[in-house]
Amino acid sequence: MSTSLLYQAFGIRGYRYVRTDYVEGAVFFTIKQDREKLRCSACGSSRVTAHGNEVRVFRLVPIGRKQTHLLFPISRVECHDCQLTRQVAVPFADPRRRHTHAFERYALELSKHMTIQDVAHHLGVGWDTIKDIQKRDLQLHFAKPKLKGLRRIAIDEIAVGGGHRYLTVVLDLQSGAVVFVGDGKGSEALKPFWKRLRASRARIEAVATDMSLAYINAVREHLPRAIHVFDHFHVIKLFNEKLSDFRRELYREATDQLQKEILKGTRWLLLKNPENLDPKRRERERLEEALRINPWQPCTT
Repeated sequence: MSTSLLYQAFGIRGYRYVRTDYVEGAVFFTIKQDREKLRCSACGSSRVTAHGNEVRVFRLVPIGRKQTHLLFPISRVECHDCQLTRQVAVPFADPRRRHTHAFERYALELSKHMTIQDVAHHLGVGWDTIKDIQKRDLQLHFAKPKLKGLRRIAIDEIAVGGGHRYLTVVLDLQSGAVVFVGDGKGSEALKPFWKRLRASRARIEAVATDMSLAYINAVREHLPRAIHVFDHFHVIKLFNEKLSDFRRELYREATDQLQKEILKGTRWLLLKNPENLDPKRRERERLEEALRINPWQPCTT
């Protein structure tokens, strides 16, 4: 087999092909690195002395339904420039990984059409291997998104682990992308985000948060020129809570049993649009009766 096939099919170049073995239905390619190509993995110097090697086995892209492996004796060298002794770098695979970059790309391509378990079964590896490949790919592309183009953001917190831990999330309202996740909640969790935001020179026009005093003070301090609005969800939530409290107060103050029966269930009637009131359930009449119990009074103060 020529070395060009190693490069074209598996993305491996700069090594010498040694042999091919077939073991229990799997294919094993053995390669070797020539002595003159050995380099220090720390400084890149060619002034090194080899001190043995360690054979490692890497997973390659399968050939049809056959699993394919690569046997590579990795040399350990002593560098005469930086005085370090360590293994040479392996450019076709990440450190502490037993598969090549080409194998990872193939697994990610399959992941677009299959579940993690299906991809793992097809490639003959554990599901945790595929999950690790996907996780590192996400970290590579989305761990630190660019903030320069941010214009409108939303800040909120979420509970994880059964509510025993909180994360603070910053969302780009234009694209819907999560641009920052901070550990904890409140203003302390946002400190790394403000630092990155200043370095990016982004021009934030508007910020949406809940009515937390910590968020209000943080926005005033770091984005004094931005429009600060309270998000729709928390405004409606607060309104619903006040409406429920008000209905309970009316129920307690009602002296007539008939009035109490009318007030039952009116919370949902007050939240409905007029056109959605169900005539078969007399919802409009029930709402009008409830409103007559508490007529509007003009404010005189």
